[in-house]
Amino acid sequence: MAILVSERLDIRLTALYPDFSRSRLQGLVDSGFVTVNGIVAEKVSLKVEETDVIEVTFPPPVPATPEPEDIPLDIIFEDDDIIVINKPAGLVVHPAPGHNTGTLVNGILYHCPGMQGIGGVARPGIVHRLDQDTSGVMVVAKSQLAMTTLARDFASHTNLRKLYRAIVHNRPEPSEGRIENMIGRHQGNRKKMAIVTENGKISITSYRTLAVAPKPVAENVYEPGAEVALVECDILTGRTHQIRVHMASLGCPIVGDVLYGRKTFDRTVSPPPTRHMLHAWRLELLHPATREPLTFEAPPPECFSAFFPEDVLRAP
Repeated sequence: MAILVSERLDIRLTALYPDFSRSRLQGLVDSGFVTVNGIVAEKVSLKVEETDVIEVTFPPPVPATPEPEDIPLDIIFEDDDIIVINKPAGLVVHPAPGHNTGTLVNGILYHCPGMQGIGGVARPGIVHRLDQDTSGVMVVAKSQLAMTTLARDFASHTNLRKLYRAIVHNRPEPSEGRIENMIGRHQGNRKKMAIVTENGKISITSYRTLAVAPKPVAENVYEPGAEVALVECDILTGRTHQIRVHMASLGCPIVGDVLYGRKTFDRTVSPPPTRHMLHAWRLELLHPATREPLTFEAPPPECFSAFFPEDVLRAP
Protein backbone atom coordinates (compact mmCIF):
# COMPACT_ATOMS: atom_id res chain seq x y z
CA MET A 1 0.00 0.00 0.00
CA ALA A 2 1.38 3.40 -0.99
CA ILE A 3 2.04 5.84 1.82
CA LEU A 4 0.90 9.40 1.15
CA VAL A 5 3.45 12.03 2.21
CA SER A 6 2.12 15.37 3.38
CA GLU A 7 4.10 18.58 3.32
CA ARG A 8 3.54 22.30 3.65
CA LEU A 9 2.02 24.11 0.71
CA ASP A 10 4.92 26.57 0.45
CA ILE A 11 7.42 23.69 0.18
CA ARG A 12 5.36 22.09 -2.59
CA LEU A 13 5.08 25.42 -4.42
CA THR A 14 8.82 26.01 -4.18
CA ALA A 15 9.40 22.60 -5.81
CA LEU A 16 6.82 23.30 -8.53
CA TYR A 17 8.08 26.83 -9.26
CA PRO A 18 11.81 26.90 -8.46
CA ASP A 19 12.32 30.18 -10.34
CA PHE A 20 10.02 32.07 -7.95
CA SER A 21 11.10 33.37 -4.55
CA ARG A 22 9.29 32.17 -1.43
CA SER A 23 8.04 35.69 -0.76
CA ARG A 24 6.55 35.86 -4.27
CA LEU A 25 4.81 32.51 -3.81
CA GLN A 26 3.55 33.52 -0.38
CA GLY A 27 2.18 36.73 -1.88
CA LEU A 28 0.20 34.67 -4.38
CA VAL A 29 -1.29 32.62 -1.53
CA ASP A 30 -2.06 35.72 0.54
CA SER A 31 -3.85 37.29 -2.44
CA GLY A 32 -5.99 34.19 -3.05
CA PHE A 33 -4.34 33.08 -6.30
CA VAL A 34 -3.60 29.50 -5.14
CA THR A 35 -6.19 26.75 -4.84
CA VAL A 36 -5.92 23.21 -3.48
CA ASN A 37 -8.52 20.84 -4.91
CA GLY A 38 -10.50 23.84 -6.09
CA ILE A 39 -10.53 25.58 -2.68
CA VAL A 40 -8.63 28.82 -2.13
CA ALA A 41 -5.63 28.21 0.13
CA GLU A 42 -5.66 30.60 3.09
CA LYS A 43 -2.14 29.98 4.40
CA VAL A 44 1.21 28.68 3.18
CA SER A 45 1.46 26.30 6.13
CA LEU A 46 -1.49 24.25 4.80
CA LYS A 47 -0.64 20.54 4.69
CA VAL A 48 -1.05 19.03 1.21
CA GLU A 49 -0.88 15.44 -0.01
CA GLU A 50 0.82 14.07 -3.11
CA THR A 51 -2.56 13.53 -4.76
CA ASP A 52 -3.87 17.06 -4.10
CA VAL A 53 -4.43 19.22 -7.18
CA ILE A 54 -2.73 22.60 -6.79
CA GLU A 55 -3.55 25.39 -9.21
CA VAL A 56 -1.79 28.77 -9.32
CA THR A 57 -3.14 31.80 -11.18
CA PHE A 58 -0.50 34.37 -12.02
CA PRO A 59 -2.02 37.86 -12.12
CA PRO A 60 -0.78 40.27 -14.78
CA PRO A 61 2.11 42.39 -13.52
CA VAL A 62 1.26 45.76 -12.03
CA PRO A 63 2.43 48.49 -14.42
CA ALA A 64 5.48 50.32 -13.09
CA THR A 65 3.74 53.61 -13.84
CA PRO A 66 -0.04 53.80 -13.22
CA GLU A 67 -2.02 55.18 -16.15
CA PRO A 68 -4.49 58.09 -15.78
CA GLU A 69 -8.14 57.04 -15.92
CA ASP A 70 -11.29 59.14 -16.02
CA ILE A 71 -12.71 58.02 -12.66
CA PRO A 72 -15.24 60.31 -10.92
CA LEU A 73 -13.84 61.82 -7.72
CA ASP A 74 -15.81 63.34 -4.84
CA ILE A 75 -13.48 66.27 -4.14
CA ILE A 76 -13.88 68.01 -0.77
CA PHE A 77 -10.96 70.45 -1.14
CA GLU A 78 -8.12 71.16 -3.54
CA ASP A 79 -5.26 73.62 -3.93
CA ASP A 80 -1.73 73.53 -5.36
CA ASP A 81 -0.44 71.22 -2.61
CA ILE A 82 -3.20 68.82 -1.61
CA ILE A 83 -6.42 67.26 -2.79
CA VAL A 84 -8.91 65.91 -0.24
CA ILE A 85 -11.24 63.14 -1.42
CA ASN A 86 -14.36 61.49 -0.02
CA LYS A 87 -13.42 57.94 -1.05
CA PRO A 88 -16.37 55.62 -1.72
CA ALA A 89 -16.44 52.06 -0.43
CA GLY A 90 -15.17 49.60 -3.03
CA LEU A 91 -12.51 51.90 -4.48
CA VAL A 92 -8.96 50.56 -4.10
CA VAL A 93 -6.43 53.28 -3.23
CA HIS A 94 -3.47 52.25 -5.41
CA PRO A 95 -2.64 49.57 -8.00
CA ALA A 96 -1.76 46.14 -6.63
CA PRO A 97 -1.98 42.54 -7.90
CA GLY A 98 -5.59 41.94 -8.85
CA HIS A 99 -6.30 45.69 -9.00
CA ASN A 100 -4.04 47.03 -11.73
CA THR A 101 -6.52 49.67 -12.89
CA GLY A 102 -9.57 51.54 -11.64
CA THR A 103 -7.91 52.76 -8.44
CA LEU A 104 -7.93 56.13 -6.72
CA VAL A 105 -4.38 56.74 -7.97
CA ASN A 106 -5.50 56.23 -11.57
CA GLY A 107 -8.30 58.74 -11.07
CA ILE A 108 -6.04 61.27 -9.32
CA LEU A 109 -3.49 61.13 -12.17
CA TYR A 110 -6.27 61.91 -14.68
CA HIS A 111 -7.49 64.83 -12.59
CA CYS A 112 -3.97 66.10 -11.78
CA PRO A 113 -1.64 65.19 -14.69
CA GLY A 114 1.33 66.96 -13.09
CA MET A 115 1.40 64.58 -10.12
CA GLN A 116 3.20 61.77 -11.91
CA GLY A 117 6.19 60.76 -9.79
CA ILE A 118 5.31 62.74 -6.63
CA GLY A 119 6.68 60.52 -3.86
CA GLY A 120 7.45 57.70 -6.30
CA VAL A 121 5.93 56.38 -9.52
CA ALA A 122 3.94 53.45 -8.10
CA ARG A 123 1.83 55.35 -5.53
CA PRO A 124 2.10 59.04 -6.43
CA GLY A 125 0.80 61.36 -3.72
CA ILE A 126 -0.34 58.61 -1.37
CA VAL A 127 0.60 59.39 2.25
CA HIS A 128 -2.04 57.20 3.92
CA ARG A 129 -4.69 54.78 2.79
CA LEU A 130 -8.12 53.38 3.57
CA ASP A 131 -9.15 49.75 3.13
CA GLN A 132 -11.05 49.03 -0.06
CA ASP A 133 -14.43 48.85 1.70
CA THR A 134 -13.77 51.75 4.08
CA SER A 135 -15.20 55.05 2.89
CA GLY A 136 -14.43 58.62 3.86
CA VAL A 137 -11.87 61.40 3.98
CA MET A 138 -8.43 60.95 2.41
CA VAL A 139 -5.78 63.54 1.66
CA VAL A 140 -3.39 63.16 -1.30
CA ALA A 141 -0.21 65.20 -1.83
CA LYS A 142 0.06 67.16 -5.09
CA SER A 143 3.54 68.59 -4.54
CA GLN A 144 6.82 67.13 -3.34
CA LEU A 145 6.76 69.52 -0.36
CA ALA A 146 3.31 68.26 0.61
CA MET A 147 4.40 64.65 0.12
CA THR A 148 7.43 65.03 2.38
CA THR A 149 5.61 66.99 5.09
CA LEU A 150 2.45 64.88 5.20
CA ALA A 151 4.39 61.62 5.07
CA ARG A 152 6.32 62.77 8.15
CA ASP A 153 3.14 63.86 9.97
CA PHE A 154 1.32 60.61 9.22
CA ALA A 155 4.33 58.45 10.12
CA SER A 156 4.73 60.17 13.50
CA HIS A 157 0.97 60.73 13.89
CA THR A 158 1.63 64.33 14.92
CA ASN A 159 -0.14 67.47 13.73
CA LEU A 160 -3.18 65.46 12.68
CA ARG A 161 -6.26 63.66 13.98
CA LYS A 162 -8.30 60.95 12.26
CA LEU A 163 -11.83 60.21 13.48
CA TYR A 164 -13.87 57.27 12.22
CA ARG A 165 -17.46 56.18 12.70
CA ALA A 166 -18.31 52.50 12.84
CA ILE A 167 -21.47 50.47 13.35
CA VAL A 168 -20.68 47.42 15.44
CA HIS A 169 -22.51 44.38 16.76
CA ASN A 170 -23.34 44.49 20.48
CA ARG A 171 -22.84 47.27 23.02
CA PRO A 172 -19.20 48.10 23.84
CA GLU A 173 -18.31 47.67 27.50
CA PRO A 174 -17.19 50.04 28.82
CA SER A 175 -19.05 52.52 26.63
CA GLU A 176 -15.86 54.49 26.05
CA GLY A 177 -12.22 53.80 26.61
CA ARG A 178 -8.72 53.41 25.24
CA ILE A 179 -7.35 50.23 23.65
CA GLU A 180 -3.57 49.97 23.68
CA ASN A 181 -1.67 46.86 22.59
CA MET A 182 0.49 45.52 19.78
CA ILE A 183 -0.86 44.51 16.37
CA GLY A 184 1.02 42.19 14.04
CA ARG A 185 0.40 39.68 11.29
CA HIS A 186 -1.97 36.83 12.23
CA GLN A 187 0.02 33.59 12.48
CA GLY A 188 -2.70 31.41 10.99
CA ASN A 189 -4.04 33.72 8.27
CA ARG A 190 -1.66 36.07 6.48
CA LYS A 191 -4.55 38.19 5.23
CA LYS A 192 -5.42 39.16 8.80
CA MET A 193 -3.84 41.19 11.56
CA ALA A 194 -4.08 40.25 15.23
CA ILE A 195 -3.26 41.45 18.73
CA VAL A 196 0.15 39.98 19.54
CA THR A 197 2.65 39.97 22.39
CA GLU A 198 5.73 40.11 20.17
CA ASN A 199 6.70 41.00 16.60
CA GLY A 200 4.03 43.69 16.47
CA LYS A 201 3.71 47.48 16.57
CA ILE A 202 2.10 49.55 19.30
CA SER A 203 -1.51 50.38 18.42
CA ILE A 204 -3.75 52.84 20.25
CA THR A 205 -7.44 53.53 19.66
CA SER A 206 -9.69 55.74 21.77
CA TYR A 207 -13.39 55.08 21.29
CA ARG A 208 -16.75 56.32 22.56
CA THR A 209 -20.22 54.95 22.01
CA LEU A 210 -22.50 57.55 20.44
CA ALA A 211 -25.74 55.57 20.27
CA VAL A 212 -27.17 52.07 20.74
CA ALA A 213 -30.17 50.59 18.93
CA PRO A 214 -31.90 47.20 18.62
CA LYS A 215 -30.50 45.07 15.79
CA PRO A 216 -32.83 45.23 12.74
CA VAL A 217 -33.56 41.76 11.35
CA ALA A 218 -36.40 42.80 9.06
CA GLU A 219 -38.44 45.90 8.38
CA ASN A 220 -39.73 47.10 11.77
CA VAL A 221 -38.60 43.79 13.32
CA TYR A 222 -35.74 43.57 15.83
CA GLU A 223 -33.89 40.67 17.38
CA PRO A 224 -34.78 40.47 21.10
CA GLY A 225 -31.85 41.51 23.26
CA ALA A 226 -29.52 42.07 20.28
CA GLU A 227 -28.07 45.51 19.66
CA VAL A 228 -25.90 47.49 17.28
CA ALA A 229 -23.90 50.53 18.35
CA LEU A 230 -22.60 53.62 16.61
CA VAL A 231 -19.02 54.11 17.77
CA GLU A 232 -16.56 56.92 17.15
CA CYS A 233 -12.90 55.86 16.97
CA ASP A 234 -9.95 58.21 17.32
CA ILE A 235 -6.79 56.42 16.21
CA LEU A 236 -3.53 57.55 17.75
CA THR A 237 -1.57 55.15 15.55
CA GLY A 238 -2.20 54.00 12.00
CA ARG A 239 -1.80 50.23 11.86
CA THR A 240 -3.30 48.00 9.18
CA HIS A 241 -6.91 47.08 10.07
CA GLN A 242 -6.42 48.73 13.48
CA ILE A 243 -10.03 49.72 14.21
CA ARG A 244 -11.39 46.44 12.86
CA VAL A 245 -9.06 44.41 15.08
CA HIS A 246 -9.68 46.55 18.16
CA MET A 247 -13.47 46.55 17.87
CA ALA A 248 -13.48 42.77 17.39
CA SER A 249 -11.31 42.45 20.52
CA LEU A 250 -14.14 44.08 22.51
CA GLY A 251 -16.60 41.46 21.25
CA CYS A 252 -18.08 44.15 19.00
CA PRO A 253 -17.00 43.34 15.42
CA ILE A 254 -17.90 45.87 12.76
CA VAL A 255 -21.13 45.01 10.94
CA GLY A 256 -20.30 43.48 7.56
CA ASP A 257 -16.64 42.77 8.33
CA VAL A 258 -16.01 39.43 6.62
CA LEU A 259 -12.43 39.20 7.92
CA TYR A 260 -12.89 39.99 11.63
CA GLY A 261 -16.64 39.71 12.09
CA ARG A 262 -19.08 36.84 12.48
CA LYS A 263 -21.20 35.60 9.61
CA THR A 264 -23.90 34.46 12.06
CA PHE A 265 -24.23 38.05 13.30
CA ASP A 266 -24.37 39.56 9.81
CA ARG A 267 -26.91 37.03 8.51
CA THR A 268 -29.51 38.38 10.90
CA VAL A 269 -29.11 42.03 9.90
CA SER A 270 -31.60 43.66 7.54
CA PRO A 271 -30.75 44.92 5.01
CA PRO A 272 -27.74 42.56 4.69
CA PRO A 273 -24.49 44.55 4.81
CA THR A 274 -22.69 44.76 1.47
CA ARG A 275 -19.51 46.20 3.04
CA HIS A 276 -18.01 46.68 6.47
CA MET A 277 -19.61 49.69 8.16
CA LEU A 278 -16.51 51.79 8.79
CA HIS A 279 -16.21 55.40 7.62
CA ALA A 280 -13.42 57.97 7.97
CA TRP A 281 -15.64 60.91 8.76
CA ARG A 282 -13.22 63.60 9.93
CA LEU A 283 -9.58 64.53 9.27
CA GLU A 284 -7.75 67.34 11.04
CA LEU A 285 -4.27 68.33 9.85
CA LEU A 286 -1.86 71.20 9.30
CA HIS A 287 -1.57 72.38 5.71
CA PRO A 288 1.80 71.09 4.49
CA ALA A 289 2.86 74.46 3.05
CA THR A 290 1.19 77.12 5.21
CA ARG A 291 0.84 74.98 8.39
CA GLU A 292 -2.67 76.36 8.76
CA PRO A 293 -5.02 74.08 10.75
CA LEU A 294 -7.58 72.46 8.45
CA THR A 295 -10.57 70.22 9.17
CA PHE A 296 -12.41 68.12 6.59
CA GLU A 297 -15.54 66.01 7.07
CA ALA A 298 -17.49 63.51 5.00
CA PRO A 299 -20.91 62.52 6.38
CA PRO A 300 -21.49 58.75 6.75
CA PRO A 301 -22.93 57.26 3.54
CA GLU A 302 -26.56 56.34 3.02
CA CYS A 303 -26.12 52.68 4.01
CA PHE A 304 -25.44 53.80 7.60
CA SER A 305 -28.94 55.29 7.84
CA ALA A 306 -30.45 51.79 7.82
CA PHE A 307 -29.25 51.56 11.43
CA PHE A 308 -29.39 55.10 12.81
CA PRO A 309 -31.17 58.34 11.79
CA GLU A 310 -29.22 61.09 10.04
CA ASP A 311 -29.17 63.43 13.04
CA VAL A 312 -27.50 60.73 15.15
CA LEU A 313 -25.00 59.80 12.42
CA ARG A 314 -23.95 63.43 11.94
CA ALA A 315 -23.93 64.44 15.61
CA PRO A 316 -20.62 65.99 16.77
